[in-house]
Amino acid sequence: MEHDAHAGAPPHAAQDDGTVDDWAREDAEPMAVDPASHHPGEEAAADAAVPAAADAPPAPPAEGVKEIQSSLQNLDLKANVAAHEEAPAVEEEQKQTKRHLNVVFIGHVDAGKSTAGGQILFLSGQVDDRTIQKYEKEAKDKSRESWYMAYIMDTNEEERLKGKTVEVGRAHFETEHTRFTILDAPGHKSYVPNMISGASQADIGVLVISARKGEFETGYERGGQTREHVLLAKTLGVAKLVVVINKMDEPTVKWSKERYDEIEGKMVPFLKSSGYNVKKDVQFLPISGLLGANMKTRMDKSICSWWDGPCLFEVLDRIEVPLRDPKGPVRMPIIDKYKDMGTVVMGKIESGTIKEGDSLLVMPNKSHVKVIGISLDESKVRRAGPAENVRVKLSGVEEEDIMAGFVLSSVANPVGAVTEFNAQLQILELLDNAIFTAGYKAVLHIHSVVEECEIVDLIEEIDMKKKKEADPKKKKPKRKPLFVKNGAVVVCRIQVNNLICIENFSDFPQLGRFTLRTEGKTVAVGKVVAVPPGGSATFSA
Repeated sequence: MEHDAHAGAPPHAAQDDGTVDDWAREDAEPMAVDPASHHPGEEAAADAAVPAAADAPPAPPAEGVKEIQSSLQNLDLKANVAAHEEAPAVEEEQKQTKRHLNVVFIGHVDAGKSTAGGQILFLSGQVDDRTIQKYEKEAKDKSRESWYMAYIMDTNEEERLKGKTVEVGRAHFETEHTRFTILDAPGHKSYVPNMISGASQADIGVLVISARKGEFETGYERGGQTREHVLLAKTLGVAKLVVVINKMDEPTVKWSKERYDEIEGKMVPFLKSSGYNVKKDVQFLPISGLLGANMKTRMDKSICSWWDGPCLFEVLDRIEVPLRDPKGPVRMPIIDKYKDMGTVVMGKIESGTIKEGDSLLVMPNKSHVKVIGISLDESKVRRAGPAENVRVKLSGVEEEDIMAGFVLSSVANPVGAVTEFNAQLQILELLDNAIFTAGYKAVLHIHSVVEECEIVDLIEEIDMKKKKEADPKKKKPKRKPLFVKNGAVVVCRIQVNNLICIENFSDFPQLGRFTLRTEGKTVAVGKVVAVPPGGSATFSA
């Protein structure tokens, strides 16, 4: 530093106080004009420091110089600290202006979800070339050359050895107008519960379909994960779907328009039957996850002459999703927790805004907690709004007293905690010889809750065809069924053993839609239509 050089100067360099004063002033002036640390208050302080040094009683010259230097060094440090503090604040503001969306990658096992996710991170500059080269070498050593892109998303050794995603991988990237969090869901049927937890946090879904001969058919036929994932995505509130037809570069496909049209032709009726409005909420496009074709930039005509639509980044950037209420009551289902100088909970804010210093409730335990810190991705923020994935540090509760499925909610308007509720269910596919009746047991997945449940009463069966035609004035008495079959829509009462936090679907869709699964199969999807009144856990008899 300059000051050290002066400090080492021989004492006769400073002849009298005047020279010292000028020297100090010269040193102070460059500081004042440094734009990075231009703070009027500090300038004044610098000016004040100089006369103060000049007015001081004559001291031995070398000591006077040292005094001035140390005061200048202090100012230098202060200015630097102030500049550093300001920079993150500006960055944070810029970040906040971009909207945030969660994208879940779903589809049959081996359709190329992790590879497409890895390629997106590479193309958006989140992964450097050296890392890619390292992964290429690792994949080659395992004789799996084409898996190297998936290694970006599949980080643990088990996933890399088998080439199957198990956990829900998380990563972040940005396009021009949007910040995205990628949720890479497992495609294998053994890990559907993990996929459910991923999809329940998502705003939009990317359904990856393999165009390779035989692979699309396996995923699409009964028992294939393409069907189950689409149904689950719709139930879990993934309103918009981008269907990417992957592996178009495969030797059996060679960017064939016939193959693309065949897959689109089969998927459209199925997506309609799953409840998607194909014209408004679904977009199809061909890609190659391994080569990165039609992902960040539009398709090169020399590769595929017939496609003149947008690329994946454009589609994701333009997607419109319904806005959530930042002024509503706070609702944040907790998906995970850990200890780090306090209790930290992770989750996605479904409603309301969480600020540092807020007093909130952890339901259903009714623990009063205070927010002492909020992290978004890796950066600390003062506040976070709906649809953000956050880590919230809390005081007033121990980590072992919180479980996944608990909900962080506002004190004035807390989320309900119940052990029974009424739901409208659509039966998809019961296991062989199973009858859906009172006493039927299944596993309930609702936001981040996984709980065993029992159907205690079938209230009425709804005939969807007649419902549309029926005259509302000629209301027939309710038909109370004893049992129902596949495809039926029924209102029933469901009971669980432990308190769970849920809301009516009409009030908070994210906390009111669920799936029922038995022995690894999704048997029904539904929505909560009634919860016990006035804070009680059960309906009074």
